Amino acid sequence: MFSFEVKRILIVVFGAVLNALSLNLFLIEANVYASGFTGVAQLLTSIFQDFLNIQGVSTGLILFILNIPVAILGWFKVGKGFTIYSALSVAFTTLFLELIPIQQLSEDIILNAVFGGVIGGLGVGITLKWGASTGGLDIIAMILSRLKDRPIGIYFLIINSVIIAFAGILYLPENALYTLLTLYVTTRVIDAIHTRHEKLTAMIITTKAPDLEKAIHARMVRGITTLPAKGAFTQQDKNMLVMVITRYELYDLQHIISEVDPQAFTNIIQTTGIFGLFRKDDK
Repeated sequence: MFSFEVKRILIVVFGAVLNALSLNLFLIEANVYASGFTGVAQLLTSIFQDFLNIQGVSTGLILFILNIPVAILGWFKVGKGFTIYSALSVAFTTLFLELIPIQQLSEDIILNAVFGGVIGGLGVGITLKWGASTGGLDIIAMILSRLKDRPIGIYFLIINSVIIAFAGILYLPENALYTLLTLYVTTRVIDAIHTRHEKLTAMIITTKAPDLEKAIHARMVRGITTLPAKGAFTQQDKNMLVMVITRYELYDLQHIISEVDPQAFTNIIQTTGIFGLFRKDDK
């Protein structure tokens, strides 16, 4: 258990390094913006430095300040474990943004937009894959989605649309298009590594159904439907556990299955919609 958590922290740190590299080496100097709160922090930094002539306000510092109230809200509304790892991700991203010097590797804005999007997408994707997030927008979107019962993607779209609009208003309209390119590349990379779907259905074929049910219920507040199953080749009696989870719980579920029954076969599929009872207010 301890080794898993150490590995999880190391992955979060590595994701933070990639996020910082994406910003300081590609996006900031090109005035191309990342998605979510990172992009908001970039915008505020640009406004302070380029329009209000207030120097010394860094993207990392603003990102850290923006995430303080979000982390407090996430602690009570999303879940303590998830919020702790997300806060670690934000803290390390802030640290590396301060340590890594801001410099422009290329004057080609398209190269900056693409490579910044790819590296940033890698950072976000592996962070999500290991049960954390980069904070900010992810946590807010989750809370709003539960309150309003609307897809989480709507809130990502709203925030990112504001970022794109301001990129065009504050600078050249082309900057808005390049920002859109960065957001598209980032999303595609995240999709390849993890998933942006809010809800997923897990179908688990196992010979240790009672133990697995007990372990899942001990660490996750999710209903499980257990069905009888039989291996076609071996004719061995098994059970299939079916449950719907959020994408933020995928890492925890994988960890539980690997602990209880490493031989279990698990199929994770996208869930486009659900009807009936589904716990939204996770604690």
